[in-house]
Amino acid sequence: MTSLEQFLARAEAMLARLETVLPSASPNTDWSASTAFRWRKRRGQNAGGYLQPVAHRSSIALADLFHVEVQKRQLEQNTRQFIEGRPANNVLLTGSRGTGKSSLVKACLNRFAADGLRLIEVDRADLADLMDIVDLVAKRPERFIIYCDDLSFEENDSAYKALKVALDGSVATQSNNVLIYATSNRRHLLPEKMSDNRTSTRSDDGDIHPGETVEEKISLSERFGIWLSFYPFSQEQYLAIVAHWLRSFGCAEAQIANAQADALRWALQRGSRSGRVAWQFAKDHAGRLA
Repeated sequence: MTSLEQFLARAEAMLARLETVLPSASPNTDWSASTAFRWRKRRGQNAGGYLQPVAHRSSIALADLFHVEVQKRQLEQNTRQFIEGRPANNVLLTGSRGTGKSSLVKACLNRFAADGLRLIEVDRADLADLMDIVDLVAKRPERFIIYCDDLSFEENDSAYKALKVALDGSVATQSNNVLIYATSNRRHLLPEKMSDNRTSTRSDDGDIHPGETVEEKISLSERFGIWLSFYPFSQEQYLAIVAHWLRSFGCAEAQIANAQADALRWALQRGSRSGRVAWQFAKDHAGRLA
């Protein structure tokens, strides 16, 4: 083997080892494949991300959501302003679990998808990539909602700072074809402690400016232009939601009336009269009848 052949062999071996370390190229996004996408992050050093079309997205409609009329009207109006190119706000949906926060966002996508609305779901762990996602879609003709579900943060969480910058803290303005919709069970997304309310502390290393600590913990929520709050359902409201879903599964009115006691026991076992619990009961009950 000549010296040139030896060199080429060693170069091929080196390239083979590098291929196992370097991230593979991100696939091009097929924008026609869906109206909803997930941001997928390749793990590892220098790993990039890509948008994966959602093959089977939720078909829930605005008409399927009950007893959240005020919230529904506000989110629908804000989304309509957005797709029509008018000023619109980022939205934070907070409150009791299972009351329709996530479903309302998905229903708005279904309502306006034909008008060019698209949704990108981003996990909390990948919020540091928000600016990369915004840059990726900035020149697209569609209108994009970046959707962050079930947000909550710990102190010194880098994802918290990334979302804060993406909302209203960067030298670059937010793209006019992107809004951020986020849901959370708590309005103040960082944990708050009793000590935050003290105006002074006796410890040697205590916070000199405790008021600023409190301001920092609520500053992220204030970057959302619209807050929508969701509350637990009454027994009557819960049963009305159960009846709606049982009808959607083809149950007769007599069967729906007979199911009320079972629906209340189902909710009691789960400690919640939420829309999610009503949906789960209806699936179980209708399946047993079938």
